[in-house]
Amino acid sequence: MRILGIDPGLRTTGFGVIDAQGSALTYVGSGTISTSHLDNGDLPGRLKVLFDGIREVVTRYAPEQSVVEIVFVNVNPQSTLMLGQARGACVTALVSCDLPVAEYTALQLKQAIAGHGRAQKQQVQEMVKRLLKLPGLPGPDAADALGLAITHAHAGPAMAKLAVETPLNRQASGMYRAGRSR
Repeated sequence: MRILGIDPGLRTTGFGVIDAQGSALTYVGSGTISTSHLDNGDLPGRLKVLFDGIREVVTRYAPEQSVVEIVFVNVNPQSTLMLGQARGACVTALVSCDLPVAEYTALQLKQAIAGHGRAQKQQVQEMVKRLLKLPGLPGPDAADALGLAITHAHAGPAMAKLAVETPLNRQASGMYRAGRSR
């Protein structure tokens, strides 16, 4: 199974591609998509670069699954909104390529890769290097993207089995029924 991990960012979006066969993981490729050449105020242009860049990565590496980091709420609400729009452009690009999209938080990524949720970026980079037997450290954004792909390679099959065995159904309590509340 080929998995594409995406670490979204408005200035720099990391991507990482791995092949997973059982517990065996193989590095395929990684890098970043940068919008720093555009003016900070050109949000539509930056989102287009991210959208087009993700589609190009999908075309080049032909992944079967994708995974994107869930955005956390930042101290600055404006930054959180901007990051959310970058993430939205990435998810939209993946969905437009008919890829299933899984999502994990940064905490889940760090726990899966480094063993604890407060791991520093350098620790994630080092563990990704070791797990994929890379000759050097990947960049921080690419390392996070590769880490997401690794996390999904290990957790994805179990999550899929759980979803089949115990489907998550919305409860009707507190919701409108047949267009009317009770």
